[in-house]
Amino acid sequence: MTDYIYNSRGSAVGFIRGKYIHDMHGSAIGQIRGTHVHKLSGSYVGELHKDMVLNKHMGNYGNIGNPGNPGNAGNPGNPGNRGSVNYGYPDVFDDLLK
Repeated sequence: MTDYIYNSRGSAVGFIRGKYIHDMHGSAIGQIRGTHVHKLSGSYVGELHKDMVLNKHMGNYGNIGNPGNPGNAGNPGNPGNRGSVNYGYPDVFDDLLK
C-alpha cells in the first residue's frame, strides 16, 4: 500500500517509501525522521501531519545531512483528488521542491 502525500487542494503530490518522500514521478525529494520532514539535502521543512507536510510553527529542527539518493521509486499511480482539507497550518510540500 502506498502512503500518499496531498496538498491543501486535495491533489496527490508525493508518496512515502521507507524514510523518503518522493514526488509523483518517483524522484526522492525529502526524508522523514519521526514526524519531521527534511529536504533530501537535510534542511528542515515542516511536519508530517496525517497526509500533508505542514508548517506547524514548531521551530527549526536543523539540518540532518544528506543521506545519499535512494534512487527513483517509480510511478505509484495517481489515487485522484481526495478533496480539499485544511488542518489549520500552511501546506509546505512545495518547499521540498525548491
